[in-house]
Amino acid sequence: MARRHLDLRERALAAGAVALGLFCLMPHVAVLLAAVSAESDTLRHLMDTVLGRYVGTTLVLVVLVSIGTFLIGTGAAWLVVMTEFPGRKVFEVALVLPLAFPAYVMAYAYTHVLDHPGIVQTTLRQVTGWGPRDYWFPEIRSVGGAAAMLVIVLFPYVYLLARAAFVSQSATTFFAARALGRTPLRAFLSVSLPMARPAIASGVLLATMETIADYGTVSYFGVQTFATGIYTSWFSLADRTGAAQLALGLLSFALLLALLERFSRGRARYHAGHRVEGMARMPLSGGARWGAVLLCALPVLAGAVIPAIALASMAIGSEQDLLGRRYMGFIRNSLILATVAALLTVTAAMLLGSFQRAVPGRLSLSTLYVARLGYAVPGGVIAVGLLVPFAAFDNALDAFMEARFGISTGLLLTGSIWVLVGAYVIRFMAAAIGAYEGGISAVSPNIDAASRALGQGVWGTVMRVHIPLLRPSLLTAGLIVFVDVMKELPATLIMRPFNFDTLAVQAHRLASDERLDGAAVPSLVIVGLGLLPVILLIRRIRRVG
Repeated sequence: MARRHLDLRERALAAGAVALGLFCLMPHVAVLLAAVSAESDTLRHLMDTVLGRYVGTTLVLVVLVSIGTFLIGTGAAWLVVMTEFPGRKVFEVALVLPLAFPAYVMAYAYTHVLDHPGIVQTTLRQVTGWGPRDYWFPEIRSVGGAAAMLVIVLFPYVYLLARAAFVSQSATTFFAARALGRTPLRAFLSVSLPMARPAIASGVLLATMETIADYGTVSYFGVQTFATGIYTSWFSLADRTGAAQLALGLLSFALLLALLERFSRGRARYHAGHRVEGMARMPLSGGARWGAVLLCALPVLAGAVIPAIALASMAIGSEQDLLGRRYMGFIRNSLILATVAALLTVTAAMLLGSFQRAVPGRLSLSTLYVARLGYAVPGGVIAVGLLVPFAAFDNALDAFMEARFGISTGLLLTGSIWVLVGAYVIRFMAAAIGAYEGGISAVSPNIDAASRALGQGVWGTVMRVHIPLLRPSLLTAGLIVFVDVMKELPATLIMRPFNFDTLAVQAHRLASDERLDGAAVPSLVIVGLGLLPVILLIRRIRRVG
């Protein structure tokens, strides 16, 4: 088949998409080159000192969070889809609420509640008359505590995908297993669970990616992982080489997780056929029904109700003035970053998606795949990967201008807001692409053909046809990116311009100084904004529930 020649507008679209793909690939390549070109002494020093601890702690966190999110998310999804019990409809949407809480905000709230001066241990000592050394209480500032915070925040990823998979299953396969003598539990384990496995695995993968990317929680709890090691090497030790090599290790770890998940289900195929009969919910009775209520209520209480009450009580007793000039600056900076990043990310996702739709082929698919890689890479890795080449460019430009004209340009790009926004675009591009593809999949290619037949080129089709039809999907994509940027901490800490702090940075700074009451104020604002995409998800659940 002869290759179709592209017109001028299609060539411009291809050039823009390829350039965007190369930009998304740049931090990965920069981290790789910076790590392998450095002297091996740094790597040997890391291996002799902290590397083993970073690897071990990160692996423990990944295992604990994977198991916890799988059990809670899958179990809750099965209960609300397959069974009937008191409050099921409420729990079906309430189980999404923990998504609004960043893990580091959850850590602040539970430290206030469970730490030695917290209300739980204080009440325990008052009731029993025990002294501080007379009893044992689980330490919240530990690997287990960090894993618990991440589990109660991230299990909704698994819940949402597992619920969607269970809802789409036909009842015939489940009833066939029951007719063969299987109990409801065994039928679930042998039929429903394997059929939902790809969706559940994707949810667990998302949770593990967020786990290895987390910095705020592990940093506050004093847990040493790759993420904290990168930040410590870059700022505290001023060891750029060590930071790059740790970033390469974390990047390799993240990509390995993605590849293992893909290969593990590469040969598995489950076909449920057409959903000719909906799943009839099994009514629970006796202790089972109240057990289901308890199993669904605990994640909601732990992931939304308790932290919200704790943060509100802390904020009331703080001396932080949310309406003051300083806090208005934090809010303004956060809104500027989130708005600009959301607009640019959605625009970039449309550019890449339109290229793949208008000119399908290996190049467009490869560009789209490369742009998705950012979600599998922690923000700290992207920050290091962008700072290395841009700092080199700034230094070279400064040296050139100083030698030729006696002018010092300083850090022209490295210290600007645009490099930080670029990191956000790379980090959250996959979320915007996913929302775009979800909307464009419902637009028939015949509509594109009709538009072209009426004289519209590729840009005219996008502007006059796709954007009006995709407005809800694009709005959702922009809102998701907006809230993700508001919550993003490691990239913001590393790359923010001087004296340009955000709500997330302020919350982290106050919590690092053990001023938890003050940290509750910016944390509540972040949580409030995080409720926006959660409300969208709840509305969608109600439509398909």
